[in-house]
Amino acid sequence: MRVFLAGATGAIGRRLLPLLLRAGHAVTGTTRSIEKAGELQRAGITPAVVDVYDRQGVIDAMRAAQAEIIIHQLTDLPRLFDPARVIASYVRNARIRTEGTRNLIAAARVASVRRFIVQSIAFAYREGGEPHAETDPLNLDDPMRAVTVRGAADMEQQILGDPAVEGIVLRYGLLYGPGTWHEAPERKPALHVDAAAHAALLAITQGRAGIYNIADDEGIVAIEKARSALGFDPQFRLDCDMVY
Repeated sequence: MRVFLAGATGAIGRRLLPLLLRAGHAVTGTTRSIEKAGELQRAGITPAVVDVYDRQGVIDAMRAAQAEIIIHQLTDLPRLFDPARVIASYVRNARIRTEGTRNLIAAARVASVRRFIVQSIAFAYREGGEPHAETDPLNLDDPMRAVTVRGAADMEQQILGDPAVEGIVLRYGLLYGPGTWHEAPERKPALHVDAAAHAALLAITQGRAGIYNIADDEGIVAIEKARSALGFDPQFRLDCDMVY
């Protein structure tokens, strides 16, 4: 299938690309960097140099890709973990999830793309009642994380509420592994970056529209739905360093 991967050079995108190619998909990957576009091309990916806030640019890129599937893995977070820089990035990252998602959905409508897979968060549920099912309420009132949680909730509502797209929301745990902030789990719910990438691959052909918790099996969030509908396995790892 022809896949449009928004955020191809991010932590998950880099692990997802080899899985997509191995599965036989033709991939267009977005980046804002000419240098990274060259890296993508050398890895067998069609690069699209575009800013997600440029709606017409996103529409043009998606049309050129003749996309059948959109995978939204865009974030605006620092590469290295620094508490001050992380906190400073919250507003920018929320904007990606609100305005950026709006532009991707607009492009999907114009390009007649149906299946839209998006990265959300599994660490925003209200405390108590673990393991949390996908139907449990998000904690929209937490003053420490209101910007992050509300941005994710707005993004989910856009995807799931638009009849023009078949939205699949992957609520990821806190990432660890190659290219993330931590090599090992730091807090729960946790998720290895390779398992996160594999879940996105599975969602291309598996599952129906809706929300899926994607995390390690730790009893914090329920992952039975993702296991049964997508074939998700939290133990999945790339068998070698396949990233470009």
